Amino acid sequence: MQPTTRRASLRQQRVTFVVLAVSVSAFALLQSLIVPVLQTIQVEYDTDQATVTWVLTGYLLSASIATPILGRVGDAVGKKKVLVATLLMLSVGSLAAALAPSIGWLIAARVVQGLGGGVLPLSFGIIRDEFTGRVTGALSVIASLTAVGFGFGIVIAGPIVDVLGYHWLFWLPMIVTAVAALAALVLVPESPERTPGGVPVLPALPLAVTLVALLLAVSQGNKWGWGSPAVVSLLVTSVVGGMLWVRTEMRVAVPMIDMQMMRMRGVWTTNVIAFFVGFSTFASFGFLPQFFQTPSSAGYGFDATISESGNLLLPSAMASFLVGFTTAWFISRVGARVVIMAGTLISAAAFASMAFFHDAKWELFLATTGQGLGSGLVFSSLAGVVIASVARSQTGVASGMNANIRTIGGSIGSAVMAGVLTAQLGPSGFPLERGYTIGLCLLAVGMLAATAAAIYLPDTRGDGPRRPPLADADNAELGLLPAAPAPQ
Repeated sequence: MQPTTRRASLRQQRVTFVVLAVSVSAFALLQSLIVPVLQTIQVEYDTDQATVTWVLTGYLLSASIATPILGRVGDAVGKKKVLVATLLMLSVGSLAAALAPSIGWLIAARVVQGLGGGVLPLSFGIIRDEFTGRVTGALSVIASLTAVGFGFGIVIAGPIVDVLGYHWLFWLPMIVTAVAALAALVLVPESPERTPGGVPVLPALPLAVTLVALLLAVSQGNKWGWGSPAVVSLLVTSVVGGMLWVRTEMRVAVPMIDMQMMRMRGVWTTNVIAFFVGFSTFASFGFLPQFFQTPSSAGYGFDATISESGNLLLPSAMASFLVGFTTAWFISRVGARVVIMAGTLISAAAFASMAFFHDAKWELFLATTGQGLGSGLVFSSLAGVVIASVARSQTGVASGMNANIRTIGGSIGSAVMAGVLTAQLGPSGFPLERGYTIGLCLLAVGMLAATAAAIYLPDTRGDGPRRPPLADADNAELGLLPAAPAPQ
């Protein structure tokens, strides 16, 4: 169907924007609210660290697979309908998590919550279809809410747990998302615009098998034995599933990840960078709160409360958000390659600093702020490189693919970090200090790998007057828009 010219009235746009802002904020909060309380959940459900990590990993895994699918479904059948359904899934997942009688139930509930990743591309698509003027501003604000919500969730988790208990980390989002679903149903108009093209369901199946098998093997290898039949079978399944996934992606009409596009220099380099940055960043946020909360009697740690551990991570989240306002200025002067390499090197130095200098809180404040600064420089630059490297008709596919690979890297990084720590358990049940040292060094190596990939980034400053260098860098959130398959 060809796009129509109908647009919502200014008043309708404002109401729609408020509903979308609340919806995206709720999803962003659910990403991070749980991070500072993983250790509390581990004790509450009498489980081990490798298992409780799946409360975070399962969410990331679900979001990485569901986001492109739900975005495409919305484009095909109607964004409002799918937005309401996605918000209801967030609400149901939150309800199930709040009532979870076991750790397995909680992990399953978090997988359902991960389906809420569809809120992002659907919200961006509704703004693109319905708004007149200030589209870029609206998209920028909605996109920034994901960063603000992530940092805010880490900070408010402690006070909520202190006053109401950790179950309210799920009750409150359940209420908010249920109200948002009702508001979206009543107040958000259904766009008549449709994008032709199917839904990448078939590629999602082998990708899910590949990731689940790999993550289970990595996170449980120490517990089950790396040479055990279960772990070996999982690793073989992951390899076979990965080969089948690549083959499927190359044959289907609507791929999740366009393998032909992956061959482009500006695309494969940014995807490698996104993978390793996601690998290191998500893993650090998943485990640093547990490091802070570890009793000093273990030989390290600060006996921090949930609130205190969240405050220790706030500088990282804020630095990552604020640096985005200056990245375009740096890119215009030195180019994206230099900015991204600077960001990855700063983050690598920060992780190395955390690994060897963590006896005082000020050392970690300084290191986490540096890590947030570095990752902020990278994240705010990558999508711009992708946009400058592909045709305009491919920007949604290429940038959405980049965001997805970052999430996949995060799920793998969290599982690897869990495997390292569970291999270094002390008699008290807490990981030995050297477990964190080894793990943080691995995260630093991940950022160095991203630096090595950044060396091969194309020099987008030479694009010429037809398209100013990274002119769309401040519109990087457009990469989350669902799009039809790239033309062959």
